[in-house]
Amino acid sequence: LFAIFAFATCGGYSGELRLSVDCANKSESDLSIDIAFAYPFRLHQVNFEAPTCEGKRKETLALIGDFSSSAEFFVTIAVFAFLYSLAATVVYIFFQNKYRENNRGPLIDFIVTVVFSFLWLVSSSAWAKGLSDVKVATDPDEVLLLMSACKQQSNKCLPVRSPVMSSLNTSVVFGYLNFILWAGNIWFVFKETGWHSSGQRHPADTMEKQPSGYNQGGYNQDSYGPAGGYNQPDSYGQVGEYGQSQSYGQSGPTSFANQI
Repeated sequence: LFAIFAFATCGGYSGELRLSVDCANKSESDLSIDIAFAYPFRLHQVNFEAPTCEGKRKETLALIGDFSSSAEFFVTIAVFAFLYSLAATVVYIFFQNKYRENNRGPLIDFIVTVVFSFLWLVSSSAWAKGLSDVKVATDPDEVLLLMSACKQQSNKCLPVRSPVMSSLNTSVVFGYLNFILWAGNIWFVFKETGWHSSGQRHPADTMEKQPSGYNQGGYNQDSYGPAGGYNQPDSYGQVGEYGQSQSYGQSGPTSFANQI
């Protein structure tokens, strides 16, 4: 779900800015210059026409910069993360036995989770830098500097509308949220591997050995058992004057009380 939000807010973006050039000769002015751009932000291929304020002649200009590498890298990681999450969910639900067979499934899952965590961090950082450059390149004040008419003080050049970047800001936020999510899942996937099981087995073996060593000590001998000391059933059962062979054939504490 987080991966869907990440690539949808970035890959589906399209924005527009509007400029106004008011020439000294009003007939040559253009008060509504619309410049549209979209993902993957190859801004150097975005062309637009602007008046030169020198007759009816217009000039063709283009925005500056190519930020497709960071944007496409970010979207690619998001799409692959979504596909892997979907496939892993199917395996967890329907193929649990094969997943745990030979411990191969948890190990692969652990390695892939670590790799995706690293890629989310790198791609989100790269796209955050790319987004800041896109904002600068599409700033109306910066675009006005490209126009020759705006270099003349007799002409008035004004920004009318700036592009809305809220969805692109959201994509960066979701990128880092995906990094936190995948990095946090490393521990839970690690517990499914044999490495975690082997690490837990050694302390358990140590605890099992301690009672066995203790039971071999003097307190667990047969001195107080059925054949020893106070627990011999016939120790007092042969006394003739009482006439009962088993009347005092009880445990040690009872015989001791009767003796007193």
